[in-house]
Amino acid sequence: MRFLCSACAAMLLTLPAICSAASSSSSFVVPTTTLAAQTANNTSSANSFTTQSNGNLGASNVSKVVVNTLLYSGNTTKLYAHLMVWFGQASHMNVGYSSLDSTQVNNQINDMISRGISGVIIDWYGPGSYEDQATQVVMAQAEKHPGFTFAIMVDQGAIEWDSCSGCSPQQALIEQLQYIEQTYFPSPAYMAIGGQPMVTNFGVASSYSIDWNSVNAALSTKPVFIFQDNGGFSNALSGGSYSWVQPLLSNYGLGYLTSFYNTGMSFPSENTFGATYKGFNDTLASWGSDRIMSQQCGQTWLQTFSEINGLYNSGQQLSDLQLVTWNDYEEGTEIESGIDNCLSLSGSVSGNTLQWKVNGDSALDHYVAYISTDGQNLMPLGTDLEPGNTSLNLCSFPVPPGSYKLFVQAVGKPSMLNHITGAINYSSTCPVVVPTKVSFTAFPNSVTISSGNPGNLSVIAATQAGTFNGAISLSCGGLPATLTCSFSPAAISPGSGSATSMLTISAVSAAAGNRSHRQPNPLLAFCLLPFGLTGLLLTSRVRRRGARMLILCTILAMGMITVACGGNGQGMSSNSVNSSAGKSAYTVTVTGNSGSGDFSAAVNVVVN
Repeated sequence: MRFLCSACAAMLLTLPAICSAASSSSSFVVPTTTLAAQTANNTSSANSFTTQSNGNLGASNVSKVVVNTLLYSGNTTKLYAHLMVWFGQASHMNVGYSSLDSTQVNNQINDMISRGISGVIIDWYGPGSYEDQATQVVMAQAEKHPGFTFAIMVDQGAIEWDSCSGCSPQQALIEQLQYIEQTYFPSPAYMAIGGQPMVTNFGVASSYSIDWNSVNAALSTKPVFIFQDNGGFSNALSGGSYSWVQPLLSNYGLGYLTSFYNTGMSFPSENTFGATYKGFNDTLASWGSDRIMSQQCGQTWLQTFSEINGLYNSGQQLSDLQLVTWNDYEEGTEIESGIDNCLSLSGSVSGNTLQWKVNGDSALDHYVAYISTDGQNLMPLGTDLEPGNTSLNLCSFPVPPGSYKLFVQAVGKPSMLNHITGAINYSSTCPVVVPTKVSFTAFPNSVTISSGNPGNLSVIAATQAGTFNGAISLSCGGLPATLTCSFSPAAISPGSGSATSMLTISAVSAAAGNRSHRQPNPLLAFCLLPFGLTGLLLTSRVRRRGARMLILCTILAMGMITVACGGNGQGMSSNSVNSSAGKSAYTVTVTGNSGSGDFSAAVNVVVN
């Protein structure tokens, strides 16, 4: 029984300490996100989508760092994603969603915007096609997102499979463009270049002999035609050209891109639509021919941006960039679900130092360290850490003693996979740093004085928490000319306790105050003029009765002049807050100045 009582007493004694530690831990950690949010699918790819053998990632948590950050400094390049809208048909791969689903399309647009993409170029297959129906869904959703645009790319398949009966390829193209003109050009979200709608094509110009002048003449609204590859710039009606992924070329198509950009620079009046891509693999496509361009764990994606950065700069801008592609899962170019950077990440704690290891960080944008009390609700520690950092001093933050869970997140380059460690247990032993808190008061806060009888009061600085290092210099503010103040000493330093200075407030004598404030009155001579006139009259030899009447008039005139001149006769401006029956009241501000902060206290001064 005695042992049980002793154990209970010990528990009761330790309970406040345990509660205090838990309370300080919870007050320090203010969660702003969750582990679930940092690991769940944050893309518009279907949650059911799994990693494929052609290199497409399953639904993932990917970097939302904007894609423009991969381009040269000061770029104004507009980013567009090439969008396939044929999913949901039996003839195409099942990726877990339908391109006709307006909610899915809205999710895709939101995802694109979050990555810095400002529009889509849609692979289109003719009026009434499945892709045409899906394009109208895209149009409706794009119009709900101000600033987001869409444009039509007429695929060669539209001419081959959706031509009007008996029409030539040119007639079919004209008919299809007239439909686009009526259906899509009027949309406020339709992409424009210089105020004209933009139209491009995939394989039409290279597969058929088209008289583009005749095509243009058949349209009421003249579009800007964007063609393909180097030769696209030299078309008579060309407004520019775009590049594309070239899986059959060596060196990941970088030589092709160099040639394309150099050609575009020789046509400065036209728009150059560059291309970046993660790779290519059509082994899962029903039409595939085993064309493969390796992703190189994200390096192919980064190299296509480096190609641009080696040729363009803020003074020589690339006008437009098409990301090839947003969601061509069948040819393995999609970036919707993210790009695999093939990294692994681990973390540990040594003392009060958080450490982590990663097998290379060239595909990383930054690190984020998180702290948690429950392993689910997270608060970031400090700011983002640049690649190259492998540790963090936890005592550089005011982490109270207690038990925590730590995480390190490696945020990928734009659209690349994010990684996060498992929970890392941590017990803080960092010295507790108490924020300094100082009170500043004047006691008493009211004093009554008279000439020759000064008033004294105490100015007290007291440290309520921490230690105040340094001196507080004292002074008076709002002091009228009739008062003076002095401090003994003139500066105080409370340290970890308190410090006091004696403040003496004195009244200046009334005569001195009047002298110091009274100004000569320029009208004085004029106001005394009647006295001179009266003297002259009294000394003149006039009849006595007439003199008495004249003197009376002069006295009345003097009274009137005195009233008129008296308006400029006041001699002291007062800062008095309240005056009555020979007393004046003032509010004086006692000020303390130091390198770590300023202080003030108000004192009421009554002068008899």
